Amino acid sequence: MPITKRIAALGAVAAAAGLALSGCATGDPMVEPESGGDTIVIGSAAFAESEILAYVYAEALRASGFSVEVRPSIGARDAYIAALEDGSIDVVPEYTGNLLQYFDSAATAQSSDDVYAALVDAVPEGFAVLGQAAAADADSYNVTRAFSEEYGVTSLADLADVPIPLRVAANPEFAERPYGIPGLLEVYGVEATLVPINDGGGPNTLQALLNGDVEIADIYSTTPSIAENDLVTLADPESMILAQNVVPLIDASILTDELAAAIDAIQGALTTADLIAMNTRSSGDEKASADQIAADWVAASGLFG
Repeated sequence: MPITKRIAALGAVAAAAGLALSGCATGDPMVEPESGGDTIVIGSAAFAESEILAYVYAEALRASGFSVEVRPSIGARDAYIAALEDGSIDVVPEYTGNLLQYFDSAATAQSSDDVYAALVDAVPEGFAVLGQAAAADADSYNVTRAFSEEYGVTSLADLADVPIPLRVAANPEFAERPYGIPGLLEVYGVEATLVPINDGGGPNTLQALLNGDVEIADIYSTTPSIAENDLVTLADPESMILAQNVVPLIDASILTDELAAAIDAIQGALTTADLIAMNTRSSGDEKASADQIAADWVAASGLFG
């Protein structure tokens, strides 16, 4: 069995079992790594949750005796996939559905297990995925409470009956993604115009919605601003948006049983509620750094303590 598929299968078993390790999380991912070629370099996308997850993985690996360096905020998927390909980084936290569509644009899987199984098959040689976490963070369409009540909108299907033009605030790539503007039309018969805002459902996207510059905003489902602003997340009865469980994407050449066990311990314990809590700490009035949030979560988890 190719290493990509073999490690993915092992990771799925470990994560499903909620693998726990002993010891206590130690070390600071920001400390200059040891010299030599054995340092594991963990990258992240350019948003807070991805950075936090990168530091969580770093804490786990350091607790397991690895030398680790974190390179946060590399950019969008194209940028950090290229970094994996050229060896600049070794590991990056990812999300199953979006990663599947990146590797296989024709994939039709929808549910969490089906998406993960399809991803295992789609991952190219040279890459590997470990087990998916229960924790998930997907794109979600959100409207204000006032809009929902005025037009009777609680699901994406309801948008077809709204008698005004619809504008969606989202990242520019939403113009082409199958769950973006094309999906709204194809799956739900909803015509909408994209208002591109390149902040990953962040404060500018939120403000556009609250100001009435758009009717709908794409905001990641674990973003604290959804609850803080009493937004209504629209149901997706046709499962247009794929399952998006947290999954590590890894350079297969650096994988060992010890590395897989350390990261799968995290994967087996991480929940969606954990993501929301960590994101809240990242965006609150007393904003904490990504590395501190990660260190606190790993210490509280007891996985290495």
